[in-house]
Amino acid sequence: MTDYNWCHGPNCHTQHTQSRIRGSGRDKVLRTRRIKVNPNYHNIHNYFCNTRCLYDYMNKYAQAIANIAPRSKALETPIKVEKEKYESYRYNWTSNGTERVPYQATRTTIKTVDSNNG
Repeated sequence: MTDYNWCHGPNCHTQHTQSRIRGSGRDKVLRTRRIKVNPNYHNIHNYFCNTRCLYDYMNKYAQAIANIAPRSKALETPIKVEKEKYESYRYNWTSNGTERVPYQATRTTIKTVDSNNG
């Protein structure tokens, strides 16, 4: 495996930046950037030099990417919703300063349920 990849952005070679200029004399070109591959991370940043190139690629190839693994129905994750009431405080700003006022708040916690073990 090589230590570098070429950016996969379809318009990378058209962006007017100093880092893309190659050639000598009058024969200059804008070239796609090289990206140093980080062997510790196998993610999207090994294929795109910046977010613009990533989004250009996604906009151009989104339909083809979605067709690789089409989804015909929604995915669902079983959850358990727990609501807990607790006392909290608000502050009223008055001409005499601030006044701490208690009130009953609700904390909502969502926990994933292991569907294999209940």
